[in-house]
Amino acid sequence: MNLQRRALLAAAAPALLLGAWVALTAGMVWATLAPAERDLLSEVLASRLALVLMAWMVVSVLLAMLAQRLFRDHVAAVARLDEATRVQLAERTDAALPDGGGSAVRSLAQAIAALVAQRTALQDDMQQQVLSASRQVDQERRRLAALMAELTQSVVVCNLDGQVLLYNQRARLQFRTLSGTPGLAEGASGLIGLGRSIYTVFERPLVDHALETIRQRLARGVAQPSAQFVTTTRGGQLLRVQMAAVLDQPGPVLGGFVLMLDNVTREFEQEALRDQLLHAMTEGSRGALANLQAAVDMLGYPDLEPAMHARFLGVVREETAALTERVQHFAQTAATGLKTRWPMEDMRGADLLAAIARRIESAARLQVDAAPVDDALWLRVDSFSLMQALAYLAARLADEFGITQTGLRLSGAGPRAHLDLVWRGQVMSTETVMSWELDPMRIGNDATPLSVRDIVDRHGGAFWFERERTRHEAFFRFLLPLASGQDTTDGDAAPALSAGAERPEYYDFDLFQTGAAGSDLESRPLAGLAYTVFDTETTGLEPSAGDEIIQIGATRIVNGRLLPQEGFEQLVDPQRPISPASIPIHGIQPAMVAGQPTIDQVLPAFHAFAQDTVLVAHNAAFDMRFLQLKEERTGLRFDQPVLDTLLLSTVVHPHQESHALEAIAQRLGIAVQGRHTALGDATVTAQVFLKLLPLLADKGIHTLGQARAASRESYLARVGY
Repeated sequence: MNLQRRALLAAAAPALLLGAWVALTAGMVWATLAPAERDLLSEVLASRLALVLMAWMVVSVLLAMLAQRLFRDHVAAVARLDEATRVQLAERTDAALPDGGGSAVRSLAQAIAALVAQRTALQDDMQQQVLSASRQVDQERRRLAALMAELTQSVVVCNLDGQVLLYNQRARLQFRTLSGTPGLAEGASGLIGLGRSIYTVFERPLVDHALETIRQRLARGVAQPSAQFVTTTRGGQLLRVQMAAVLDQPGPVLGGFVLMLDNVTREFEQEALRDQLLHAMTEGSRGALANLQAAVDMLGYPDLEPAMHARFLGVVREETAALTERVQHFAQTAATGLKTRWPMEDMRGADLLAAIARRIESAARLQVDAAPVDDALWLRVDSFSLMQALAYLAARLADEFGITQTGLRLSGAGPRAHLDLVWRGQVMSTETVMSWELDPMRIGNDATPLSVRDIVDRHGGAFWFERERTRHEAFFRFLLPLASGQDTTDGDAAPALSAGAERPEYYDFDLFQTGAAGSDLESRPLAGLAYTVFDTETTGLEPSAGDEIIQIGATRIVNGRLLPQEGFEQLVDPQRPISPASIPIHGIQPAMVAGQPTIDQVLPAFHAFAQDTVLVAHNAAFDMRFLQLKEERTGLRFDQPVLDTLLLSTVVHPHQESHALEAIAQRLGIAVQGRHTALGDATVTAQVFLKLLPLLADKGIHTLGQARAASRESYLARVGY
């Protein structure tokens, strides 16, 4: 029975007891009276019955007020103090104990607060000792995490159930590219995540076969068994996967596996193109060479008629022209393929300038004066091809204009950088500059089919020639991209973390300890499950009346840890008006959702994000109703178990007056940020859920099945939409 019902019962009990006592007393007196006395008493009381009832009501009200005060000060206050104390016992929180109630209750609250302070001091001391003892282990973990994060190769570590327990930034970006849905925001794409199954990306038979190969090699005594396979993704990309064993000691026993991934789609396409070019070159040229040989043989006859001689000369000219055109086509195609294979990398500007200076001095035999460069200036370039271009230009200046000394300077220019090759002396014409820009580059005996324009285009920059008349100088200027933390289109390198930024956590080694994948979900401990905590913003509050989702936000909890870096956030075009009354609540204007993906595009991505997890929401019946109404239209069913923090709060705190999300967060000492945004509410709900877990355990609720059963018994479980 909740606190409000008990308070009503406490208020009504005195009146009922008073009425029962008066009725019982009157009955006993009535039984002792003679008939004449009964008639006389009836006659006396008949005209005064209203006065008796009024007196009973006045006394009942006074007693009810007294009972309410006593109940509030000595029952409700104790119940709330009990719940607040259990919150303090379950987890440290800044939430203060309630200060209401009688003097004895307030004194008890002060004593509890003193005990909590003592316990906090002891916990702090113990925590410091634990931190001191585990600092070395934590340092090793962070070193490994840092190493994994900076690798340019995609790395994913899994336990034997296929659950991802570690991945690096490169893998996150690669899987987002391979599996992301076009049109979705960055925060709503990608399938990789801690606790997620690798089988959502790779077919299970492929992984199982590689694991069996590793087991066989391990049984034969191979120290570091590994396997390799090639597979295609849903988007048609070709991946080469190398699997290595994670061995547990003693044994060694296979405890998991490491996947190292390479996207070989471009490499495969280039090799196929080279094979096609070689085949076309040989097969296409064989006939032309045969015709040339026959024509040359015929031209060798001294008695050949003039008409036939002219005819065979025409054959030689036609076949020679065809061969020339074919060779030029093949050379152009090969050069195009060469340009698309250039790797782009982040490089410090000072290092790039020093490397270019050494290259010019070595190749063009010129003296180079490099200006100082800001150490904070980084560029994203193909350093080798850029050095070739600068050395080529310097060599032509030396050969054609007799330049003996050049200068290099590099400076930032907004989102780009200016790289200048400077010299003093003769000034060239615009036609000469254009010729140098378009000609294939040659430095001494080294030649390449690429031009300066090709290199500039590859960098997405620009190239021009300028004169500084006041200094009597001229220079070639390259406009180049600066390095940034964003991923590039070709994915040649993982983005660098900004200085001072906190490194995202993409590892959870405790997942090695998870049970078998086939274990009964209902009987598994709540702390060991993976959760998708989500929230929706909608056009209105009536899903059955046509209201639609306009935003979905979600975050994940794995192994008792909130993973904010694995969030899902996406606006949705509802294809209907947004209720004006709801706009001040969620702040989503119609213009913000116009042109966004529809629910038919967003729901499959969210379904994949929430796969193999338990769903958690606050007032989950509301959000689930919107998802259920889309089942027939999209063919997607969210049939995993669902937990509701609203119902769980009534289970652990039945005596509280409010179970709104803000009220629960305040009780549990959680700061509310981003309220009434889908991802903000999902994050707060996730924090509330984590705080509720130890409180549920305190009530004997440890498994998913027990939590769902307790939720069904809640007095709010009857709410539906």
